[in-house]
Amino acid sequence: MIHVHRFIYNPFQENTYLLYDETNEAIIVDAGCSDDRERAALTGFIDKHHLKPVAQILTHGHIDHVMGVNFVWEQYGLKPLAHADVVPFLENATEQARMFGVQTSKLVLPDQFLDEGDHVKFGNSQLEVIHTPGHAAGHLCFVSQSQKFLLSGDVLFRGSIGRTDLPTGDYDLLEKNIRTKIYSLPEEFVVYPGHGPETSVGYEMKSNPFVMG
Repeated sequence: MIHVHRFIYNPFQENTYLLYDETNEAIIVDAGCSDDRERAALTGFIDKHHLKPVAQILTHGHIDHVMGVNFVWEQYGLKPLAHADVVPFLENATEQARMFGVQTSKLVLPDQFLDEGDHVKFGNSQLEVIHTPGHAAGHLCFVSQSQKFLLSGDVLFRGSIGRTDLPTGDYDLLEKNIRTKIYSLPEEFVVYPGHGPETSVGYEMKSNPFVMG
């Protein structure tokens, strides 16, 4: 069984997720920890539960979701796994951070990439990868078919959707991916977004004012 633990990090109130199962193998999703206190919260939870991180994965490359990438690499020897289109965001992370009034150092780049149909495996568990650009190029969502949940990054939130006014944003593409790739999942699937509280596919299909099913 996959356990999902959420940390809320950095000035953008970004959701970083730690997923683990009965084997104690774990994956870190969108490492956004940006200061010593936030980094200690991550390592403290991992140590307390005797977890072994085996991968760090990114939904996309916006600065709020990658501020802890180097820390996870240095602490656990894990370079990020992401879509190839995320590389330019990581290469320009210091400039991107400056635009939003925060700081970050030069980030480590992936040496392996994920795309539609791939699977991220840890312990006895796996997540299916779906490609969902629109909020940002290279955006990925991660689906657990066995436990009926979706990590939606900044594609879909409770009552909202990801902004499309930043570079590589495209509202029509975002809407298409929500309709065809997220709303095609069963309504009971839980959605764990990149910001804010969890929701469900069915709730958003019925009530999301930006993209209704």
